[in-house]
Amino acid sequence: MNSSQKLILNCKKKVYSGRGISENDAKELININNSELRTLTKAANEITRKFNGLQVDVEQLNNIKKNACSEDCSFCAQSAFYDTRIERYQLPSAEEIVSQAKKAKDEGAESYCLVAAWREPSSNDFKKVCHIIQEINNKVGINVECSLGFLTVLQAKKLKELNVHRYNHNLETARSKFPEICTTHTYDDRLNTLKIARDAGLQLCTGGIIGMGETRSQRLEMVLDIAKINPEEITINILVPMQGTPLEFQTPLSESEIVKIFSILRFLLPKSIIKISGGRETKLSDEGAELLQSGANGIITSGYLTMGGNEAQKDIKMIKKIGLEI
Repeated sequence: MNSSQKLILNCKKKVYSGRGISENDAKELININNSELRTLTKAANEITRKFNGLQVDVEQLNNIKKNACSEDCSFCAQSAFYDTRIERYQLPSAEEIVSQAKKAKDEGAESYCLVAAWREPSSNDFKKVCHIIQEINNKVGINVECSLGFLTVLQAKKLKELNVHRYNHNLETARSKFPEICTTHTYDDRLNTLKIARDAGLQLCTGGIIGMGETRSQRLEMVLDIAKINPEEITINILVPMQGTPLEFQTPLSESEIVKIFSILRFLLPKSIIKISGGRETKLSDEGAELLQSGANGIITSGYLTMGGNEAQKDIKMIKKIGLEI
């Protein structure tokens, strides 16, 4: 057994014992030679199965308000700063969203996330979203999650009253990289919203986008910050460069770098849902099957905020083919 294999085995033992791995352990794991990548992913898969079983959490999104957002996030096709020529629309009716939520549940989705493109909800828009949530609760019976930007304390408490299952607010990237990605708000603004949501009793979903030109060390930096938050769910997107954004011509990450992130996350957060999000259909040769055996135990299906995705039945077939369950 070589030194890398011993490291992986010792780290797995630490996770099993409940001690967890250190930041230095994580640094060593992310820098292992690709010749030992299979050993790393096998161990991450074993941790996933031990703490989470065979179930894959399947989620669908609804981009309920696609408009010119006031923030300048350099990856985002919805930012008002860039000419991306995407379709724009305001909040649909509650009836329309309820119908889509019913369809998601029928297709096997465990959760349904309402996402809106704005810095934070206005008072009027927030009331409309609350009405939509109540209608989904009454007529569908699916776990409702929300991603509505920055929240006030009162808004977070209201979402909790409405039995919102989980609140999503991504860190997006490492603190050291963040000023290159966004200048209209700060990394600490994002951490503050996560704290507000947690203090209100909401479960948390946070994560980021990999492949935005960050270094491997910066990817680890982001992952370690996510681990400190200890969210119930982590969502990792693989950058799909959008026409008209500053990252339009960004060089893609190798699949080995992508796999390492998911595996390291599993060592750090053995009990959390680790979800493969945007980019898996176009940036992975197998659309995520390997990652679901390398630490991940969740997917988003049927499309994302500004791009399409696989039909739910195709993803469910893939999950079952590799011996997992929904």
